[in-house]
Amino acid sequence: MTRLFAGTPFDIPPRCDRCGELEESCGCESLGPERLPAEKQTAKVRADRRKHKRMVTVVWGLDPVDCDLKDLLSKLKAACGSGGSLQDDQIELQGDHAARVKKQLQEIGFKIAK
Repeated sequence: MTRLFAGTPFDIPPRCDRCGELEESCGCESLGPERLPAEKQTAKVRADRRKHKRMVTVVWGLDPVDCDLKDLLSKLKAACGSGGSLQDDQIELQGDHAARVKKQLQEIGFKIAK
């Protein structure tokens, strides 16, 4: 991995925030949570009609600690070509994309509840 200013006077090697050692020689344990793999999680998908007859595809049932919902939201938005957001640990996509979302989640490795 090369850094932006490698070889210049502005080159500052990254250091660990906890111990202050260089990241390459740091012995600290990782802080990130161990996440469940997608194969062990079950997602639920439905299409809802909101006010003014707008359709919304909702994905829920995924634990926000074990699943990176922001990353999953961006993947689903790109796959569907629509906007969306996170609302109370649920992914909401604009439009009726339930079939496409189920297919995309299965390709990632999630189980789909019936």
